Amino acid sequence: ELMLSIVLFVGLGRVIARQQLHRPLAHAFALEFLATFQLCCCTHELQLLSAQDSAHPTWTLTLIYFFSLVHGLTLVGTSGNPCGVMMQMMLGGMSPEMGAVRLSSQLVSALCSRYCVSALWNLGLTKYHFSERNLACKNPIDSDLPQAIITEVLCSFIFHSALLQFQEVRTKLRIHLLAALITFLAYAGGSITGAVFNPALALSLHFMCFDEAFPQFFIVYWLAPSVGILLMILMFSFFLPWLHNNNTKKE
Repeated sequence: ELMLSIVLFVGLGRVIARQQLHRPLAHAFALEFLATFQLCCCTHELQLLSAQDSAHPTWTLTLIYFFSLVHGLTLVGTSGNPCGVMMQMMLGGMSPEMGAVRLSSQLVSALCSRYCVSALWNLGLTKYHFSERNLACKNPIDSDLPQAIITEVLCSFIFHSALLQFQEVRTKLRIHLLAALITFLAYAGGSITGAVFNPALALSLHFMCFDEAFPQFFIVYWLAPSVGILLMILMFSFFLPWLHNNNTKKE
């Protein structure tokens, strides 16, 4: 119920932003802030629910798929992920100024969502919410550092490759395909790093861990997904065209 309420609240905010904000940068900042806020708040709540029902991982995966669909349907035109903004900037689809605005909006929203979730939990809205619950560091990395880095690199590489390749697929099918992919990545990499592949979401979920072990968390949750994006762009923009040209010359 709380997650659906957040989605409705963000939907209302998006409508108001479209009507009232006419400057492109202000409009982009507001929409990206709301998108990241929805994504982070829902993920906090999803983690809380999955912790209460850890004996049934299928239920957690079902919720991930469902809310991935909800995010895909309601947050059109935004990414809620700094890696998505970086990808657009590197491919020339976004100006550096617009990219900086969107990135700053995502990071501010990630921190705001964290404290908003804490305040909502303190209200005791459900039996899982109580004032003693806090957002202390609960290290999600359950492997050695190289394996954790590879996991986040691969998750970011696979997801954003799909995002790039599915652009021509009709919207309804694309949203289902991406939701299924996110669910698969959460299943495959969730036990290693949580399969976040989103620096803003990682900051919101594990802010205290960044404070306690910044180098490790910076490398795994910020640097590794960025490397995944870079490798993806190098492959699609340089390596595959080069390979295609070489094969054409040989023929």
